[in-house]
Amino acid sequence: MFIAGIVSEALLYSCFSILLGSFILSLIPKTARPDIKIPKSVLLGATLGIALFSFLPVLKIVLYLYKDLGLAYTLKSVLTNFEVGKTWISTVLISLILFIYLIPIKLEKKPLFALTGLAFTIILIASLGWSSHAASLSKMAGFLTHTAHFLAITTWVGVLMVVSWFAKNHDNWLNFLKWFSPLAVLCLIITAITGISLMTFHMELTQYVNVTAISYGQSLLIKHLAIIPLLVFAFVNSFLIRKKLQNDPTYNPLPWARLESVIVLVVFSITGALGQVSPPHELSRMILAEGTSKLFSVFHPGEVNFPLNFSPGMVSIGLFVIAFLFLALIIFTFIKKAPKVLSLLMSLLFIFTGYIAFMLSIS
Repeated sequence: MFIAGIVSEALLYSCFSILLGSFILSLIPKTARPDIKIPKSVLLGATLGIALFSFLPVLKIVLYLYKDLGLAYTLKSVLTNFEVGKTWISTVLISLILFIYLIPIKLEKKPLFALTGLAFTIILIASLGWSSHAASLSKMAGFLTHTAHFLAITTWVGVLMVVSWFAKNHDNWLNFLKWFSPLAVLCLIITAITGISLMTFHMELTQYVNVTAISYGQSLLIKHLAIIPLLVFAFVNSFLIRKKLQNDPTYNPLPWARLESVIVLVVFSITGALGQVSPPHELSRMILAEGTSKLFSVFHPGEVNFPLNFSPGMVSIGLFVIAFLFLALIIFTFIKKAPKVLSLLMSLLFIFTGYIAFMLSIS
């Protein structure tokens, strides 16, 4: 179920991103973007994917309860009495309406078609925010924060994914960057602010190091490390490629945009893992009941004495330096036109080395 949860959430985020990116790009004048051809099957598949992959939280509750109550009764009870079940029903209904709406239309024909699809997708995102864990803790604040966070991420990532994988050429790329780069920066700012706010629903920010003792904290740390090379790729695709195209209009930026989207999928997968573990509302009790994370125990076996301290030594400082050298090598591979797979390898090495450095810094 843990692996299924990771895959399901990563695919759910991808489905939302594809829909949002497709509708937004369809509203952009053709002179401000490359030629894009989005297969109807992709749009319809993403729409059905939202209904399918958003079912996992319901399934988890059903599997937890059905042995005592029976499968049919438990499923009915969860769908009619639990907020997550009622939200899923509304998600399925809206998804089916959007699916039927998309069948006969061509997005490129009228802006109204894309605008309507965009409205449906935002409603689906709001529905997801309404049943989020943050909303269960603080209804309106949690709903607004989660919805804004998810909308910002999927807007930025959606445009990136669609333009990198469905563009027929790289015409008008400089014009594309003129509006997409500021949009991406705005989305990153909103994502950062709302992401920090969402963390405060589960933990005190000062407890970040202590929380690494449990699975939630481990997933959170790895996710934050994975975001850093993503920002480096964003820098390459926004600024370095802009300069490259100004000097060489024939340069094809699509491979680097696709690489960035691959890193996004890695972040989505880690986010999926984060959603499968319990947040640290009462850390000490969680440690007593479940023990420390297996990953944490590799570096710190035996009894854990709180509070944990972040105090890098010579070894961990050296590893941090090596980790950031891997980041620099991502840019170096772009400048030297090295094989693109090396930049992905450097990203993974940064995450791996940075993680070890952080864990060795804890005492």
